[in-house]
Amino acid sequence: MYADALRHGEKIFAVAPMIDWTDRHCRFLHRQLSKEAVLYTEMIVADAIIHGPRERLLAYSAQEHPVALQLGGSDAGKLAEAIRIAADYGYDEINLNVGCPSDRVQSGTFGACLMRDAGHVADLVSAMKKVSTVPVTVKCRIGVDEQEPTDVLPDFLARMIGAGADAIWIHARKAWLQGLSPKENREIPPLDYELVYRMKRENPSVFLGINGGIADLDQAAGHLKVMDGVMLGRAAYQNAGLLAGVDELVTGSGPTGVQTPNVDWLALRDTMMAYADEVIASGGRLHHVTRHMVGLFQGFAGARRFRQILSAEATRPGAGVEVIAAAFAAVDIDGGAKRLAG
Repeated sequence: MYADALRHGEKIFAVAPMIDWTDRHCRFLHRQLSKEAVLYTEMIVADAIIHGPRERLLAYSAQEHPVALQLGGSDAGKLAEAIRIAADYGYDEINLNVGCPSDRVQSGTFGACLMRDAGHVADLVSAMKKVSTVPVTVKCRIGVDEQEPTDVLPDFLARMIGAGADAIWIHARKAWLQGLSPKENREIPPLDYELVYRMKRENPSVFLGINGGIADLDQAAGHLKVMDGVMLGRAAYQNAGLLAGVDELVTGSGPTGVQTPNVDWLALRDTMMAYADEVIASGGRLHHVTRHMVGLFQGFAGARRFRQILSAEATRPGAGVEVIAAAFAAVDIDGGAKRLAG
């Protein structure tokens, strides 16, 4: 995937892994909006895959491809074992989390705190590469705490490249492991896009993608003038409709924008209703699906009512897919599309 993209000058758009958000139901929705975007699981700890409910953690819909499994861990043997187990599920990529700053992750000595020991991370990547049949990638920060990113990041990247990493996604902020919450770590440390750009100029033959603070597809298009890939997190989740413009962005077949006017929203409604029916029939609840749909229709008349219906009605005991139909009926789909197009 990444080698081919570099070879042919193709760009890659990804939706970032987000704990408690990018579960299989979220990814199913996102795939209906973009066929090209690479979708990531939530970070799953290697120990959980080895000892926990594997089917619940790893199963997903075949429609989600291309989909990447993000792993958390700092033990090479456990990461390798998790990859062997996950191989049966057919993920398109394995990604190592070297960016999450949460206390829970730090207590397990993985995530962003691994930035302090690039040599160990390189060993982890090497071990993962030995057992993986798909690309092994890394998602990192530009540094942590008092580290100087201009010193740390070039060395870190060199070690990842030497270990055989197929791609590196760089969140263009430091992580402060003490004193800032995960939310604050996404907002307070300043972004340094120029440093990430310099890393790309210095490593033209390595796939480098950028993440952090990217609000829409117009900004994404600007980053893709320099970088091989762009990854959106909160913006793609909270305004999921923008994903409808991703395929035109990465293929160069049309203009960028928050949303394209030719989305078949009624087909999306019907697909999500059928999918939610299956989830409910298998023991799930409607809100497991609809909680990811609330960010649709920003800029449309009726969007507020759409959100109200999903938020209030989908959580009621016994709620069925008629809630989705009612929510879509509240939106002026034709009028909203015309406004976005104009």
